[in-house]
Amino acid sequence: MVKTSKRTRAELIENRLVIWDPAKGTELYKQGYYGKPLGIPKPKILEFQVPLLLDLLEGYYLLEKGKIAIYENGKKLSKTELYPRVNELYTDFELKYHVYRDLRGKNLIVSPGIKFGCDFAVYEHGPGIDHAPFLIQVKRSDEKIDAVEIVRAGRLATTVRKRFIIAIPNKTLEKVDYISFRWWKA
Repeated sequence: MVKTSKRTRAELIENRLVIWDPAKGTELYKQGYYGKPLGIPKPKILEFQVPLLLDLLEGYYLLEKGKIAIYENGKKLSKTELYPRVNELYTDFELKYHVYRDLRGKNLIVSPGIKFGCDFAVYEHGPGIDHAPFLIQVKRSDEKIDAVEIVRAGRLATTVRKRFIIAIPNKTLEKVDYISFRWWKA
């Protein structure tokens, strides 16, 4: 009997992961809105016939969870081999990854927040179903937060009708504290 792997094959190309098999990509997407179907910016369907693109941070998470196997030029990569790549790509990777894992553990859908100028955009139900109600910025516990930065982030968040949240993992990465800002007119 031949043993088959249940891990979906992902190909590392520069700083992205590609799942070329649309059926496997669709299956993974359905499990938690992982990645983005190529050429479909806001998918409203759960079935698609295109490759699935994954961010390296979420790919690292899926590798850790045993859901994908990552290959580069035909060679299978371990989590240890992938670590230097994601660590180089993301400033404060350990902190951001800890927050990503914590949010996913709370059954939230986490996407890169680059278009909002933050670390993560977080959905309660999923892209195409609802708008991301939260914008998350990750900070170190010993990092000072500038008042102008808070005002700037708050103004952006209210403009796009989202709540701005600062995520602060503790030094041992055992817990994450979340500080939420709510803006109102007097």
